[in-house]
Amino acid sequence: MCGRFVLVTDLTKIMEEFAIGKMASDFQPNWNISPRQYIPAVVQRNGQNILESFLWGLIPSWAKDSSIGNKMFNARAETIAEKPSFKNAFQKRRCLIPADGFYEWQKLGKMKKPFRFSLKSEKPFGLAGLYETWISPEKKQINTCTIITTEPNELMQSIHNRMPVIVKKELEGFWIDPDSNNKEGLLAILKPYSSEEMTISPVDPNLLIKPKA
Repeated sequence: MCGRFVLVTDLTKIMEEFAIGKMASDFQPNWNISPRQYIPAVVQRNGQNILESFLWGLIPSWAKDSSIGNKMFNARAETIAEKPSFKNAFQKRRCLIPADGFYEWQKLGKMKKPFRFSLKSEKPFGLAGLYETWISPEKKQINTCTIITTEPNELMQSIHNRMPVIVKKELEGFWIDPDSNNKEGLLAILKPYSSEEMTISPVDPNLLIKPKA
């Protein structure tokens, strides 16, 4: 599971790291990003990388109401190609969600201890995501997204049994290209990131008190 992450890198650096050609997001640095908040994501339209805003918690286009998004902030890599909620987005609507790190909690008896995972390079990275557009009964358009998770790497195994997919820099363009239709090649991206390139640090639990909706 990935239920919290951090993005505080300067917008200029984000645009450089992800070759952003157009901004369509009200980006605000945040140490405690949680589901049901609007988050920036990189999509490709007409060959151009665009930073757009999406509500974190995917609502499939066929959903009858928006409440399904409360449980759809993650998608399992093992089932996204077949599961009705995600398979259409996997084919054509893939995105990258910029992050500086993500959080997971280790259960210690009745307590949970939070940790932040990031890259040793201290550079922002792209989490693999999917996005959808949902039209409400009132004809309001809502753009939503989800973060894909996979098995944990060696660094995470003792903390949690899932981790978000970090897309390797050289594969980012292939992942967000809507014309990429090599199913096996796309699924091959959704693997645990190398532990050797990551770092872990304990976090003050008070930093991660869930914000009120």
